[in-house]
Amino acid sequence: MASILSVSDVNKVFEGGHEALKSVSLEIEEGEILALLGPNGAGKTTLISIICGMVNPTGGSVRVGGHDIIDDFREARRLIGLVPQEINLEPFERVLNTVRFSRGLFGKRRDDAKLETILRQLSLWDKKDARIKELSGGMKRRVLIAKALSHEPRILFLDEPTAGVDVELRKDMWQIVRQLKEDGVTIILTTHYIEEAEAIADRVGVISKGEILLIKEKDALMSQMGRKELEIELGAPLDAVPDALAHHALTLSEGGRSLIYSYDTAAERTGITTLLTDVAKAGLVTRDVSTRQSSLEDIFVGLVEDAG
Repeated sequence: MASILSVSDVNKVFEGGHEALKSVSLEIEEGEILALLGPNGAGKTTLISIICGMVNPTGGSVRVGGHDIIDDFREARRLIGLVPQEINLEPFERVLNTVRFSRGLFGKRRDDAKLETILRQLSLWDKKDARIKELSGGMKRRVLIAKALSHEPRILFLDEPTAGVDVELRKDMWQIVRQLKEDGVTIILTTHYIEEAEAIADRVGVISKGEILLIKEKDALMSQMGRKELEIELGAPLDAVPDALAHHALTLSEGGRSLIYSYDTAAERTGITTLLTDVAKAGLVTRDVSTRQSSLEDIFVGLVEDAG
């Protein structure tokens, strides 16, 4: 599939010498959802700001739909919709007028039928005549998305789109993103919520201290780097792991009710059979055995710690 966004060796050094981005390169395929994960200060917002033309890079190049963001700024920017972190809307303006104005800023002809489709898709049509100040925080975020979609962009940037919203509304947002993808929109999402990436992303990128640590398909990443935990629930609590089991690198759960064993799912041998045999030989009574797949959060935390 063709790349719609190409970032090549981009770096950014701010006044004072802070290097926010360090030779960042990535290719975004048309129609995919990429989740960009990283701690505060990792460089996520700086990267988006450069791609959207709000911050100039110190070095490197960015092309959007084949257009250079500096030499052909207007054409590149027309292809991009941006939903920022901050809710910055005119409080006394009405919803429909707010979205209509955004469409006009990009030189698009007035098309209220198109705007009605967008507002209905975002469950905002019944609020079209409401003033922004009358809306809830979640509805205001939907208005930001409607504004970003008003000029029919091919790429949508969502910078922490569900920050500060409740779990139910967050899941509504995920459904909106899935629908946008079905409509052919390419989506780049930055988030602190790991479950957001697990729920909707095709690929996951991890950025830390201005550097891209990796970009992989979500399922491949979890398969390659994921680990499983085996939990052995005991008949009686322990104060410590018995010496006879020390070579298995076990940890004891809080309260001493379970032994926890971590293993690599891709390994030729997991060591589970030997472990269970040794547990029985140690005279321990096993009540139950269960496994847990490591989450994307576990992988993310491990990558960032390794990079530090």
